Amino acid sequence: MVMDTAVVTLREITADTVREICKLSVAESQKNFVAPNAVSIAEAYFCDKAWFRAIYADETPVGFVMLYDDPHDPEGPVYYLWRFMIAAEHQGKGYGRRALELLIEQGRNRPDVDKFELSCVPAEGGAEAFYEKLGFKRNGKWDDDEVCMELALK
Repeated sequence: MVMDTAVVTLREITADTVREICKLSVAESQKNFVAPNAVSIAEAYFCDKAWFRAIYADETPVGFVMLYDDPHDPEGPVYYLWRFMIAAEHQGKGYGRRALELLIEQGRNRPDVDKFELSCVPAEGGAEAFYEKLGFKRNGKWDDDEVCMELALK
């Protein structure tokens, strides 16, 4: 049993762990908010700007994260949360918050990145309130039906 005090880490997905990560799923009511991990991993392999990891609580896989990370974008560096999920049975334990804090710290340690961006579905049961608690604010932009948010890193 994983405890709330578990150490949260971001780990590379390997041939030995990929099936386990692909089996992780959000609650049925959240499935319209994020793509399945298998789809995200497949997309990552065809995008050279994708950076992805499994989220672990101690030795238990609990989620998945993927960034679009382009420090050389002509319009300025892009550090963008592309996918983020915590499996249904592991939600509410603080793992998502700790994983996102690791990504925020990673961004702050990069001299070329001044903001962390994301988008999410603005719906009941969505992640907007979760992101707001971590300091993200709406920036007035939309990506299709998703509201865009950002967090200043500098």
